[in-house]
Amino acid sequence: MMKELSQLQKIERSIHKKFRRELWRKFVEGVQRYELISTGDRIAVCVSGGKDSMLMAKLMQQLQRHSEVSFELVFLVMNPGYNEINFQKVVACATLLGIPIEVYNSDIFEIVTKTDRSPCYLCARMRRGFLYATAQKIGCNKIALGHHMSDVVETTLMGMLYGAQYQVMMPKLRSKNFAGMELIRPMYCIGEDAILAWKRYNGLSFIQCACPLAENCNIFDANGGTSTRLVVKNLLANLKKENKDVEKSVFQSLQMVNLDTSIGYKLKGVEHSFLDDY
Repeated sequence: MMKELSQLQKIERSIHKKFRRELWRKFVEGVQRYELISTGDRIAVCVSGGKDSMLMAKLMQQLQRHSEVSFELVFLVMNPGYNEINFQKVVACATLLGIPIEVYNSDIFEIVTKTDRSPCYLCARMRRGFLYATAQKIGCNKIALGHHMSDVVETTLMGMLYGAQYQVMMPKLRSKNFAGMELIRPMYCIGEDAILAWKRYNGLSFIQCACPLAENCNIFDANGGTSTRLVVKNLLANLKKENKDVEKSVFQSLQMVNLDTSIGYKLKGVEHSFLDDY
């Protein structure tokens, strides 16, 4: 008689069986394609408590177990001032998923609630800086963030439609302020639809927006209006009704920019025009 699997075993099994093509293969593809992990790395996997970072933590843990490349992981939770309900939910989710988190407290939420100028921008910068500094302090050379393919596409379109710029969220970046530190995005090739499907299939529930300035960060911006990201997300959702692969098409176009048909581009801060070689 076969022994019934535990909930954790079922969750892990779903990654390799039910969602192997959408999650595991795409995850491994991103790690290998962009050379995100090397032998000897000590990586701080940054866990916010949302669906994306929790899945990333699980994928990184599974990769460490099965990879021939030897690397270390630290599952770093930065508590910027979550209320007790949200914090306990983060802890409970990590326990359920078998993720041995290390918690580091900060007063970032308290600081940003006292400013009237771009609190979201300030919060994001402070959180990123805290993660880099903490990871470096505990001997890590990389931090891993849970941004996925949908984030990449949405951010690129937001820049084009609202910022008049073509700027891509990169799969990895060297830090300019923390020597020897690098940021990697292991879920770069995974679409958000697959993450949501995995979450629903396993009956999982994670924190969404724990920001004290907003009831729902996905719906409203700091001024109370509809967020730019939600507008772009809805635009893509409507386009996918006619072409289910529209998001993938945009993502693939980012991988192979044809400079022969570009009017201009910027390289290392220097602007170039097609007229330079016309």
